[in-house]
Amino acid sequence: MKTEVLDTNNAFYRAFEKKDIEAMSSVWSQGTASICIHPGWDALRGWKDIRDSWQRIFKNTAYVEINQEIISVEVRENTAYVILIENVMQFAANRKIEAKSLATNIFELLGGKWYLVHHHASPIMR
Repeated sequence: MKTEVLDTNNAFYRAFEKKDIEAMSSVWSQGTASICIHPGWDALRGWKDIRDSWQRIFKNTAYVEINQEIISVEVRENTAYVILIENVMQFAANRKIEAKSLATNIFELLGGKWYLVHHHASPIMR
């Protein structure tokens, strides 16, 4: 089960890097209870608002690369979480930005497939 959760977690970051909203849609639960907290943003609830946020991020980001440092993976029956450090390098507004975030991704097993139901990333300040 841990492998499937990590596969879904990796699919989330691949969709992010490719700026692929359809791939992102296949990873996220489409429910109204899903929550996403981007660094510096308010909490977004429900797939519609979360999808809109990703579309805005993709539109305003020329390039993004994310390397993950997995801290912990826990799986319990129908719920799992991955805690990690996101090492982000991106080009946006004609400048290179490098940042680290501490992130928690929570997954729920729905119909035999793991879906992201909660993503929270907070910047790591030096």
